[in-house]
Formats: sequence, structure tokens, C-alpha cells
Amino acid sequence: MNPFDALEHNFRINRRQFFRHNAMGLGGVALGSILAKSLGAATTPGAFPLHFPPKAKRCIYLSMIGAPSQFETFDYKPELAKRFDQDLPDSIRNGQRITGMTSGQKRFPVAPSVYSFKQYGKSGAWVSEILPNIAKMVDDIAIIKTVHTDAINHEPANMLSYTGNMVPGKASIGSWLSYGLGSANDDLPTFVVLHARHSNPGSNVQAISARLWSSGFLPTQHSGVTFRSAGDPVLYLRDPDGVSRSVRREMLDHLAQLNELTYQQVGDPETAARLKQYEMAFRMQASVPELADLGKESEATFNLYGPDAKERGTFANSCITARRLVERGVRFVQIFHRGWDQHGNLPNDLKQQCKDIDQASYALIQDLKQRGLLEDTLVVWGGEFGRTVYSQGTLTKTNYGRDHHPRNFCIWMAGAGVKGGIVHGETDEYSYNIVKDPVHVRDLHATILNRFGMDHERLLFKYQGLDQRLTGVEPAKVIKKILA
Repeated sequence: MNPFDALEHNFRINRRQFFRHNAMGLGGVALGSILAKSLGAATTPGAFPLHFPPKAKRCIYLSMIGAPSQFETFDYKPELAKRFDQDLPDSIRNGQRITGMTSGQKRFPVAPSVYSFKQYGKSGAWVSEILPNIAKMVDDIAIIKTVHTDAINHEPANMLSYTGNMVPGKASIGSWLSYGLGSANDDLPTFVVLHARHSNPGSNVQAISARLWSSGFLPTQHSGVTFRSAGDPVLYLRDPDGVSRSVRREMLDHLAQLNELTYQQVGDPETAARLKQYEMAFRMQASVPELADLGKESEATFNLYGPDAKERGTFANSCITARRLVERGVRFVQIFHRGWDQHGNLPNDLKQQCKDIDQASYALIQDLKQRGLLEDTLVVWGGEFGRTVYSQGTLTKTNYGRDHHPRNFCIWMAGAGVKGGIVHGETDEYSYNIVKDPVHVRDLHATILNRFGMDHERLLFKYQGLDQRLTGVEPAKVIKKILA
């Protein structure tokens, strides 16, 4: 049949014929939508089938921007007290490149931590006195002491940590999960970003950009959506004066028709992505105000998270919001907390940073656990690299700073089949080199995807003639020793 004749024929079909011819198709779509919601499945399917049964349905990533020192948190090195102000042996440094901030120093004096440590839990994990609440839950978390990276400066290290590559333009972790698995909520984004403010005015704050939560080469609907900590959570959430909800709906319907014509003519997938984003924005106008209203949270919950839990923009408030987001089917929530770059005055500034996040991090795990969510929610805490054993600048018994150190740093993980109460890996007596069970940043990415039932080598996107993937082309492995 001539395609133009077929098109004319379709226009002649009356309403009764249309429903008779399409009843099975429309019914199937409706039934699939109902079943997806009732079974908790993805309402919008992803691009890939699961490669094996998943342990995680959602992830909350607590990103400590600036790089927390392992010496003052989880990597206890008591012998360093005997080596105070001694030069770091050349055999330990072994020619490693250092940043321009300390390359001009005549000496690299060893700086032991000023804080005391104690052992906690069944694992006997050593935790610093400035993290008393996280110390209480070591049996719920797996502490990894041997993460290492390829970058020695913040921007490339953050790019590698959150997009898998130091080159801009790659897709972030949350975007990959959105692309691979689809959405579990029709009314909220699959990937949400929260920015928690730090309380210490003296902290050295590193700038970050949307490249860390961008979809890169993936369709733009997979980018992270930033929820603001002041004013409306999302810009332009409310319609302008004089524009009713029905008028807005009619405008979007006509706009969708125009975009559909453009898509049929040009075939640009970004046009289809724009259609989805407009529709999501319309639904968010109803869903986000309810989400952001913490008025129904109990006083017991606020007390659990700490004294600043009711104050918007704090880390504690962000953690409650993150829990509310994952409860509603948001796939990936990332909380950025900046100010962890202590090149000087570390004992004071780091203590304040830990005070911001310690109780709320503990509360988040306990809150998820008591609601039955921790078993299928993956929680990750960590920065982009570690800190040097030697002091940057003047060293005294009570004050010092630390430079960037890519060879090893600490993170912890919990939930979604991650073993609690274990400490993975070991470093040398200077916490300078890894001596057992190294974990590259790519291994961390492979493990996150594994928890969601995805094989990091099979989650692919064709771009510029290459099969792109989160872990890139370098070797990566799942950290099996921390998994149940």
C-alpha cells in the first residue's frame, strides 16, 4: 500500500474501530504500568536487563569533597607518635610525585595524629575520637582502608571518583544507574543531588561543578537534578501568577506535539529527552513540595539526626531528605559536603567537619535499618583521595596540615549485601603505601554496579565509535571480600 494512502486510511478510522484494533495494545500498556507500581518495579525501564539478581534498589552516596584525612579518621598508626618531626624516609616515598604546594619544602616531617583512637565492635575496628557516632556502628559498615586513585589534585580526582574518568564529558555514576535501570518513580527524578553546607568558616572549600553529576554522553534526562537548600527546592517549581495548572497542562501538550514533529523530522534523541524532562518537571510541581515538607517527621527522628536536623541545608537535614527520596523510589541520591581540604590548621578544622557529619551519618544508617530499607539501600561515604603523613607547613605538637595523597585513603560502605563489621585492606606503618588488598576507584564503581545487578563490563553506551562504560578500559574488579 502506498504510505500516503495508508495515512489517509488511518484518518478515516472512527473511534469505535480505533479502540477495537488497539484494545490489546492499550490494555497491555495499562496493565504493565499497574503491575510495575504494585510490584515495585521500574515504571520507566532502563536500557539493559539485569545481569544477575540485585541486592540494591537505591544508593545514597555521601561525598566528602576535599579529601578527609585517613590518619584522623580510620587508619590508626600509633607508631607515628615515636617519629614526630622525623623526616619521611625516601624508601617510603619512593620518588612519588607531590603537589606544588609542598614540592618546595626542604623537609617532609612526620605528623602523628593529635586524636586518640579506640577499638569498636566485633571487628575491633579502630576509629578516631572525633567520630564517636560512626564508631558505634562499625558492625553495620565495611571500612575500606586501601582505596587508591590516579589523580593528585581535586578536580581530576573528583571527576575520576564520580564519573570514572579524569577527562570531562563522561557520565556520572547516578546517570549510569538511571540509564541502565530506569526510573522507579513517575513523579521524581531518578538521580537527585543535594548540597549540604559546612559549619566551619575557616574550612578550605573546593569548587565543584555539575560535571560531577552530569549525564555526559548519555541522554540528558539521566543527569542529576539539584535540589536547593534555600527557597524552592527546584527553580521555577511554581507557575507564574495568572497561569493555572490546566493552562500549564495545555501548554505542555501543544509543546509536546511540536517537539514530536521535530523528532519525527530530525530524529535527534535529545528532542525525546526534552519531552520527558518537561513532563517530569510538571509532575514535580506536585511531588516536590510534599517531599520537602518534613513536618510529618517525628521528633524522635529529628533527635536521632541531631540538633540541626530541622535546619534546611545542613548535612543532617540533607540526610533526612535523602531517606525520604529513596523511600519514594529515587534510584541515586548524592550529598556533597565540602570543606575537607585541610592543608593547615587540620586539628581544628577537621574536628568541625566531622562534627557536621558524624551523628547524621550514624542516624541515616539506623533510620534506614529500622524502616527495613538498609537491606536494599547501598550507602557509600568517602572523599576523592587521602592526605600525606608529613606536614604541610609548620609542624607543632598541636597543629599541622596535610597535602594530597592519592596512594591510599579510607571509605566505608553499608547495606545492600555489604558485610558489616569488617575492615578491608592494610597500609604500611606510615599510611603511605598499600600492603594488602588494594582497591582502585574503578573497583569501587564495579562494586556499586554489582550491587544493582549490573556487570560493569556489560553496561555499555555507544559513543564516538566506542563502547563507553563507567569503569573505562582499564581493569576493574568487584570487591568480593566485603560482600555477603
